[in-house]
Amino acid sequence: MSNANIPASSKRKQGSALSYLLIFVCALFIGILVVVYVITKRTNPIQLDEHGKPVSTQLLFSPISRGHDAIV
Repeated sequence: MSNANIPASSKRKQGSALSYLLIFVCALFIGILVVVYVITKRTNPIQLDEHGKPVSTQLLFSPISRGHDAIV
């Protein structure tokens, strides 16, 4: 099967349809990324310690709170 039998106008229609499909998929992907970013910025997760009590994230990542696990 060669492309010699396909008219030039048909080739352009196929190319433009694929271009529109690619643009739609890219826009959808970017839209999903933006929505996920906004949702994650709105959430306020609470870090819990091993006993289920809330822990400040500042204390969670400070070397003093880790005790012997801290690398100085």
